[in-house]
Amino acid sequence: MSHLDSNSLDIAGKVVAITGASSGIGEATALRLSSHGARLALGARRTDRLEALAARIREAGGEALVHALDVTRRDEVEAFVQATLAQYGRLDVLVNNAGVMPLSRMSDLKIDEWERMVDVNVKGVLFGIGAALPTMNAQRSGQIVNVSSVAGRQVFATAAVYCATKFAVHALSEGLRQESPFLRVTTIAPGAVESELTGTISDPEMKREVDEVFRKDLLPADAIARAIAFAIGQPADVDVNELLVRPTAQPY
Repeated sequence: MSHLDSNSLDIAGKVVAITGASSGIGEATALRLSSHGARLALGARRTDRLEALAARIREAGGEALVHALDVTRRDEVEAFVQATLAQYGRLDVLVNNAGVMPLSRMSDLKIDEWERMVDVNVKGVLFGIGAALPTMNAQRSGQIVNVSSVAGRQVFATAAVYCATKFAVHALSEGLRQESPFLRVTTIAPGAVESELTGTISDPEMKREVDEVFRKDLLPADAIARAIAFAIGQPADVDVNELLVRPTAQPY
């Protein structure tokens, strides 16, 4: 039996809230966890995409709550968690997945884009943690899964600010882990994955270069979803702290 077989993972019945669930890794994670019996809360700005995803999950016999969510809005993140609690009565896992990657040279001074990355990639994660912690502390159990990047482990030209935000995610995860004897904290660091991330690059030439040079060998989003399921599905006394998942052919 595979170690990722649904029978070997402790996921069935867990309540999992996922940010950025409308596409890419978030969508794939929702489908994967639902197949393992998780009860889901799906948050994103594009609620039409969420409704279509929830319909697929329900048609397969799963449970999914849909909630409009902009992770840069602290009140909306809190409302997302509260809606999850109102629906299911508990929160076992929060997957902080929402992220943006508008790469640019720092000399281009795209300061609005820098601010957007900090707002989504760092403050969005913090708002998620802040909204989920009171419930998880009251339960004396829970798991925070933060989706970072290989860019949280090494720095690339044109990605200085993006890398800085992902380094921050690693630091926040490790600090949070050390503070709690019962909270599980997992950082998922994907390499190149099929997603809409490069769609946020505003310079067409840079987008073309990134797509051609850095995104030749792409993992399907479900590869990351399987890693997230593996971390969530471990026994309560096992905390998978970090998983770095790259395409075999990716050298950096």
